[in-house]
Amino acid sequence: MQDEIKNISEQINEVLGGLLGAAMQAREPLFDARHESAFRLFNGFSEGFPELAIDLYGRTLVINDYAENVLDGVRNMAIARGFYEERLPWLGALLWKSRAGTTAEERNGKWLNEVEPDRRVQENGVWYALDLQANRDAGFYLDTRSLRRWLKEQMGGARLLNTFAYTGSLGVAAKAGGAARVVHVDLKRAFLNIAKTSYTLNGFPINRSDFITGDFWPVMSRLIKAQELFDCVIVDPPFFAATAKGVVDLEKNQARVLNKVRPLIADGGRLIAVNNGVYVPGTKFLATLEELCADGYLTIEEMIPVDEDFTRASSVSQAKPITDPAPFNHSTKIAVLRVRRKDGRR
Repeated sequence: MQDEIKNISEQINEVLGGLLGAAMQAREPLFDARHESAFRLFNGFSEGFPELAIDLYGRTLVINDYAENVLDGVRNMAIARGFYEERLPWLGALLWKSRAGTTAEERNGKWLNEVEPDRRVQENGVWYALDLQANRDAGFYLDTRSLRRWLKEQMGGARLLNTFAYTGSLGVAAKAGGAARVVHVDLKRAFLNIAKTSYTLNGFPINRSDFITGDFWPVMSRLIKAQELFDCVIVDPPFFAATAKGVVDLEKNQARVLNKVRPLIADGGRLIAVNNGVYVPGTKFLATLEELCADGYLTIEEMIPVDEDFTRASSVSQAKPITDPAPFNHSTKIAVLRVRRKDGRR
């Protein structure tokens, strides 16, 4: 029995090592000389090993382990750790996030060495603060890099409302692009404090009134009552969130969430709608948007694709998405809608 287990382990080591090597070679252009960037090194579901997703934040390696039991997770972690430590000698801190972990520390991340982790990364010339253990994810979503790039290019002089702001990276990108005002709204002050640190890293002034801690539903109602207007509103909520004030469910009621912010968008402004539900087909999300557009006051302007480090599929992988994201290129579905107002207010 022990020999059989050893043989299986060696086979997994060989297969996984080959997949990790192919993935790293494909991402070679993403490495920077100063090791300050962030990207997905290995997207296991589409590259042949669904139990692992591995991200690089500067010199810090984050091993996202989705194995169903701890023993498999430990094995996968050990293989990945050995592989990258051998090939990337400049690596610093190593963080292991285990889905099968029994404690919050294991799920939010356990350090595998005593090296000081990266506290910031640079993307497209903008600094973003990191707290990689603040939540089960790393707090800085790599799959919305293309949206941050778009915001930096498009939001010069604009007034932006960043709802469900989390650590504020989308609003930070807009601010870096010259947005006149960016208002961040999130339920937890701790996450908005990370956004403030990003402001400090980039030399942006901090207006405390533009960082609003509160529930989405009453905060939007308050802004509407105050007749606030924005040139762009971002709605990138979690897949499901429930409070005493309301429920967000991207499978069932995203239209309600989007309709809530429409009164806040100036005539000619934009609404950015994001649906990250792997169980929501692209056609269903698109149908929701088209239904909202039926009144003639919304128009789908463009879809923003997710970058290749998340969408790349290995030639040896037969994995298919849980649901087809088409016409989007990833389960993180990003759409930009143009808004027209009856009253023409700008």
